[in-house]
Formats: sequence, C-alpha cells, structure tokens
Amino acid sequence: MTVKNCYEQMGGSYEEILSRLMTDDRVKKFLFKFLNGDSFYQLCSAMEEKNYEEAFKAVHTLKGVSANMAFTDLTQACNKLTENLRGGQADNETEGYFEEIKKSYELVKKTIEDLQAQEG
Repeated sequence: MTVKNCYEQMGGSYEEILSRLMTDDRVKKFLFKFLNGDSFYQLCSAMEEKNYEEAFKAVHTLKGVSANMAFTDLTQACNKLTENLRGGQADNETEGYFEEIKKSYELVKKTIEDLQAQEG
C-alpha cells in the first residue's frame, strides 16, 4: 500500500498532506505518531462518563490533529460533535455524531496500522 492509497482508503486528502509535509517519508512519520495520540481515548472516556465539557476538549483536539493530518472524513465527523458539545451539553444527536467519529477513527487507525505493518 502506498501513502496515497492509505489516504484514499481512510477518506483523507493525500494532496493536502503532501503539500504540507512534502514527502511520503515525512507523511508516514506523522501518520505513525498519530497512533500514539490519546485524544480519541479521552473522548471515549468522557463520553462514557457523560462529562461533556471534557468530551468537547478531547474532540476539539482530535479535530485539530485530524485537520492537520488531512483526515478529511474524521475531521468532518469531529466538527459535528465539536459544534454539538460547544455549550457543554448533549442532545439527541450527540450519540450519533460520536458513533460517526468512532467508525471514522477506527478506519484511520486500521489503515495506518496496515501501512505500518507493510513497512516492516
């Protein structure tokens, strides 16, 4: 799998990240670092505890990282929940937005792990 294929599979913008980081090797370096981030797990924890202020902080961080890495689909999913939780309260759409993030995050994670495994 190429880095471009990786971005296509995860719903990201290869052209955007390449314009930012310039080489596939640099992109890979930051893709692999993304796997060590904890904002997704902080979000999951906060949502489980119904701590919507902490969930807002975590999803806002995840949105920023996703945008910087040109993970288009994940960024869009995070944006929905960020706006939904901006006041620190949940509503009837909150859980659906969270589920969308989980699906998108898992796809990004699996795709990066597949690329990493191929690297050896």
